Amino acid sequence: MKVLVTGACGYKGTCLVPKLLAQGHSVTALDTLWFGNYLPQHDALRIVEGDVRDTENIDLAGYDAIIHLASIANDPCGDLNPKLTWEVSALATMRLADKAVRAGVGRFIYASSGSVYGVKDEDQVTEDLELKPISEYNKTKMCAERILLSYSDDMSVQIVRPATVCGLSPRMRLDVSVNLLTMHALENRRITVFGGDQTRPNIHMDDITDLYIFLLDNPHVTGVYNAGFENMSIMDIAMTVAEYVPSEIVTTESNDPRSYRLNSDRLLATGFRPKKTVRDAIAEIVAAYNAGELKNEPQFHNLKWMQLKGVA
Repeated sequence: MKVLVTGACGYKGTCLVPKLLAQGHSVTALDTLWFGNYLPQHDALRIVEGDVRDTENIDLAGYDAIIHLASIANDPCGDLNPKLTWEVSALATMRLADKAVRAGVGRFIYASSGSVYGVKDEDQVTEDLELKPISEYNKTKMCAERILLSYSDDMSVQIVRPATVCGLSPRMRLDVSVNLLTMHALENRRITVFGGDQTRPNIHMDDITDLYIFLLDNPHVTGVYNAGFENMSIMDIAMTVAEYVPSEIVTTESNDPRSYRLNSDRLLATGFRPKKTVRDAIAEIVAAYNAGELKNEPQFHNLKWMQLKGVA
């Protein structure tokens, strides 16, 4: 299958693309390369430095599927430049979907976010609940979802609302909860928790990338699916990290109200099964750090890197 992956050099894309290649797919990786390129060389891989906003320069002829990962990732980065966030995450998605239909692309897999629900009191946050996004990032994801669903009669639209992804990647992120707290412990033997009661759903890198491949293999599984299998408070994550790296846990006040849980029963009903846990992610990060294979690099922090490079 000929597959276009946008945002392919990001945290998830760098892990997804090698899996697609191993399955025999031909992959075009489209990315701005703001954070570098950690993809391996491969005869079936073409890496294109480009921006999804330049839709007119994206040739979709002959493609069977698009896996659309490109966005201004996470709330702080989205709020850094709202105009850029809307252009990349909403407007470009609309143009890409329209061009995909015109080019005869049959499949469109979209990486939305579990944060589109906003702050919820329900213990079971299902796909049927009202969306109340509270940041520019969340709002653009919600709009992009609705745009894509309007094309459901023209192509297979598969939308994933992932939990916070954790675990290793060649293009690592150390600004997401599990990874961040684990690195705090490794470097300082001290974990600073802002608040602590906020709940975060989590999904291991291997499981989210396996899910995109599962959807690629199952075009009949259409619509919107939550993807998060461990709902944990920030404090619980910190205490779990401390089991692997003995550390002092210090709490401080937080102005971050985000607290949400995901119910992924709809996804489980399709036959998909997760294989890894938050504990696996922590253990793998600790092992890589201790082996000298993981360092706290500036480009592994999205907001700081974007500010440093002036890309937003």
